[in-house]
Formats: sequence, C-alpha cells, structure tokens
Amino acid sequence: MAIQVEVKSNGFSLNDRLFDYVSTKAGKLDRYIQGADEVRVELTYAKTARMASDRFVAQITLSGKRMLLRSEERSDDANAAFDAALDKIQRRIARYKGKRYRGRGDSLSMGEAAMEIIEEEIAAEMAEELAAEAEPVIARRKKFTLFPMDEFEAVEQSKLLGHDNFFIFFNMDTNSVNVLYTRRDGTYGLIDTEMA
Repeated sequence: MAIQVEVKSNGFSLNDRLFDYVSTKAGKLDRYIQGADEVRVELTYAKTARMASDRFVAQITLSGKRMLLRSEERSDDANAAFDAALDKIQRRIARYKGKRYRGRGDSLSMGEAAMEIIEEEIAAEMAEELAAEAEPVIARRKKFTLFPMDEFEAVEQSKLLGHDNFFIFFNMDTNSVNVLYTRRDGTYGLIDTEMA
C-alpha cells in the first residue's frame, strides 16, 4: 500500500512544480519505515518573520500505526525549508527504528553493537531533557511608551504601524494595560490585564 501524501500551503500559492517536488519526495518516506500510513507537509510563508531567512516554514508530519514523527525547518526558500525538514525527519526515522547502519569489518559483536546503540539513545534523551530544563534565554528586550487610547484607536494604530499579530496599549476607559491581537478568523481579541 502506498503512503498517502497531503500537501498544504499557507500564505502563498503553491505552484505545480513545487507541489510535484514535495509530493514525490514525501511519498518516498515509506521506504525508510514500515507502517507509515500518511505524510502531511505544510508549507507556510510568514511575512512577519523577524529574519528573512525564517520566512518559509516547512513542517512534515509522518503518522502510522502507533507512530507519529514530526519535523519543522525554516529558510528563505520553500524548497530549502522542505529539504531541511525532510533531512530531519529521515534522521528521526532512523532514531525511531533504533538502527544504525555500519560498514563491514567493524568487528563488533551483536551485543556490543546493541549496547552502543542503547548508550547513544540514552545520551540523546539526557541531552534533550537537559535542554528542556534549561532556563529560557531572553535574547532581546524592548521598551514601549504606552499612550492612553480607547479600543477603536488601538485597532487603527495597530493597522497604521503594521502590527499584524498584537498591539499593546493603555486603555483609558479601564485604566489598565491591554493587548489587542488578531485572531485566525480576522477578528480582534482583547486581553484586559489587572493586578493580582
């Protein structure tokens, strides 16, 4: 049974050449692992990315019976982002299978080879746990001057400034700091803060 491939794009139109390239490459993932039923590829163009090299996001999700593997990569080109995500998912497949391909003549017994693979997996898991436990690093700090305004002025200001995702302002009606954000359906949401 061939693997089912689903390709979606967000924020840009997917041309036929890119669609064929992505679906062909993603369709070959079942060669690396048995039991894979579906692969979903989502290509997103984020015009609001801080860096131009992060504008295209490729996310690959491989699912099957009792299996779910995912990878995500960013680049300034959709093809490059997809290729990087494909490389990452192939590495994750190899890790999931727990196999390592060895050349001939490595002179290790099956027990020694199995023990080496187990040690590598334990070391990788410990490294992931340490990275997850590490405190977050604040890479950038900004200061904003909050001007008193009402909700409707805040909507206009966010449009004028090009703040598509969120806008922070001092609400003169409630005398509190508010966050105005754009919802997925195009409407606005408002977070009204208060001191505890």
